[in-house]
Order: sequence, then structure tokens, then C-alpha cells
Amino acid sequence: MSSKSQTRPMVRLLKFLMRGPAMESAVMEGVAARPVEAGSISLQPAEGGAAYFPAALVAEAVASGLADRQGGSLRITLEARSYLRRAAADREEQFLDQHATIENTVAEVDGIRQRLRIDRDESPLASLSRLKDKSGAHFMPEAAIVAGERLLADFTRGQLQPRVTASWEPRLSSRGSGGRGGMADLADSAMAARLAVNRALEALGPELSGVALDVCCFMKGLETVERERQWPVRSAKLMLRTALLALSRHYHPPLQTRRARMEHWGTQDYRPEL
Repeated sequence: MSSKSQTRPMVRLLKFLMRGPAMESAVMEGVAARPVEAGSISLQPAEGGAAYFPAALVAEAVASGLADRQGGSLRITLEARSYLRRAAADREEQFLDQHATIENTVAEVDGIRQRLRIDRDESPLASLSRLKDKSGAHFMPEAAIVAGERLLADFTRGQLQPRVTASWEPRLSSRGSGGRGGMADLADSAMAARLAVNRALEALGPELSGVALDVCCFMKGLETVERERQWPVRSAKLMLRTALLALSRHYHPPLQTRRARMEHWGTQDYRPEL
């Protein structure tokens, strides 16, 4: 029962049997309330109306150990519940294949390298990285995308996602250390990550930190940001671009070049007075 055409009828049968044991009876031609295919049987649960299934399908469920006949009734087995879980997982995989960009990768989680499956389209930054400007170049420079991903990584390691509110802009460490999620309860790595987020938002300032948090950390779409902040249409992507480029400079400050400056004009024989 590996193909979709075989799995779907079996899933329908097993879900029907999850209501409770159903009495089996042959369907006589012209007796059923609606047209049914030849060779079908009727299953009548204790509560609810009868349903009609092909006899071959019911026989296959019994032979596979997914259903059990007892005293003229058909009931679901424990193996059937596992089958339904696997079928649900298969449907989820099919959905992801159609609507997501799934990649296998290796990453370090809590100091241990593990194989992970990630969705490249999960973050709004993934779709923003594909935006083009009028000249065909990327609207979001790579440095901006990298900065946004770094902010999200620190935000996640800092365990900020469940408890962050709008009042945390731009400071995130203002709560008391005795409360849940306070600095005293954090591991060193989480504390360092939280402080890194704090410094990043302070560098952006209140004008830009909000949009960076909304998109990179709260996973809000640009239209949602514009609606919540009452911004003009298509303004959020410009603000986000400005915020992420500023954030990139915060993470990678430009090198300070020392320029020679003119100290004094003088003739060739000029000597300063001591």
C-alpha cells in the first residue's frame, strides 16, 4: 500500500473505524441510499450513518492487521493508528515538497554536530533575498541578509522568542533578574546572545530596531509590518534594507583610516617656536 491511490482509501476506512466498531453487512443492489460500486460492503457504527467501502479494501485491512473482525463487527487495531500517523507524515512531506525549499544540512546544536532539515523559505529574509531592483540587481545586499540572519540566531539563542513584546525596543534586558527568563536564569551562551541582541538594537536606534525585530525575529511579512505601524505601502522593505545595512556595519565596523592633515602653512625655512 505504498501508492497514493491505495493509501487514501485505506486512510478513509481507518478514520471511519476510529469512531468505534462497525457492523458489516453486504450491500444488496438497489438498496443503498446512494449508488455504490459493485462488491462493496456497508459498515454501520453504533453512532452515525453507514458508509460503504469496497470489500477488497476491508479484506486488505484485515489481512494487514489494520482492522480486526470480532463478532460480526470490524474494529481498528493499534497497528492502524501507527499507519495513520505515517500517512499523515507522508502528506506533510508531500506538502513540503510542493510549497517549501527543504535542504539537508549539518549544524552545531548545543555543541553537538547534527544533521538537520531546514526550510530555506521559512524566514521572510529568504524571500527578500530574491527581490530585484529595476536594474535586475539584488534589492537586499548579501551583507544585509547575513546581518539579519545573525540577529535571528542571537535572538533564538537568547531564548527571547516566547516572551518578547513591543516594549522591548530597543532594550531587551530591562526585566528584573528574579522573574522567569531573567538574566540570572540564563546559561552563559544564552546570556551572551541576549546581550548581543541588546547591543545590536541599541546600535540601530528606536527608528530602525522595530522593523528589524518584526521581520527577522518575529517572522512578520512586510505588509503586516506596514499595516501594524501604519506605514505607506512598500515602505517597509526600504526601512528594513536601511536597518539591515546599518546592522551589518555594527557587526563589521569599517576600518578607520588615518588621513594626514595639514597642521601649518610655512616657508621652507620655517621653524616652530618652542
